[in-house]
Amino acid sequence: MTAIWRRELRSYYYSPIAYVFMGVVLFLFGVYDFQVVMTGSSYYIGQVYGIMFTWCMLFLPALTMKTLSEDRKNKTDQALITAPVSVTAIVWGKFLSAFTVYFITLAITLIPAFIIGAFSDPSWASIFGNFVASLLYGAAIIAIGVFISSLTESQIVALVGTVGVSILLMLIDSFGSALSNMLGNTFLQTIVSWISFQARYTPFTNGIFNISSVVFFLSVVAVFNFLTARRLESRRWS
Repeated sequence: MTAIWRRELRSYYYSPIAYVFMGVVLFLFGVYDFQVVMTGSSYYIGQVYGIMFTWCMLFLPALTMKTLSEDRKNKTDQALITAPVSVTAIVWGKFLSAFTVYFITLAITLIPAFIIGAFSDPSWASIFGNFVASLLYGAAIIAIGVFISSLTESQIVALVGTVGVSILLMLIDSFGSALSNMLGNTFLQTIVSWISFQARYTPFTNGIFNISSVVFFLSVVAVFNFLTARRLESRRWS
């Protein structure tokens, strides 16, 4: 798995993908952080992460679109899945490489917060809550993106599919509430609330670390990586 992770991580930085992703995200963070500085109040620094969360979830599919679809398109997937390494190790190696790029990007965004914190007293609970929640939510999106990438040889299809899922997950609460009111059935709203990524994410933004939400996101990662491994396994024997 380590060898796969290193190879994939190297491939990100040998191509423009990682640099474009990091550049765009850090530029937007910089713009919002500058606006916070201009307000003269550190209170809004936590809200910057809340705003950037949406952008990150929309940009993340750019990291996952090539994870498996590129190998399939270049016909190198057969060599990979027949190599003396488990498909589980392959999937986790590719997942962790994309997550590493994402983690490095988010970690850099903490630098302005520390600088502002040296001259004021921002809400660190909110800042770190947003940071942890973005990592967890992002990890789940990456796992879903890797799975979608395993279903097609087109990076564009993988990108659009994962962006679509990201948007759906951000809007599912509104859809669930509207359907519940339309049908007069609160059971549907209860189900939607339970599977809602947004509902699991929100408490962290207020500095509330919910263990059940951590388990939920990690479970999503495990489930989709398992599904991706099974997808590769089926192709290994086809």
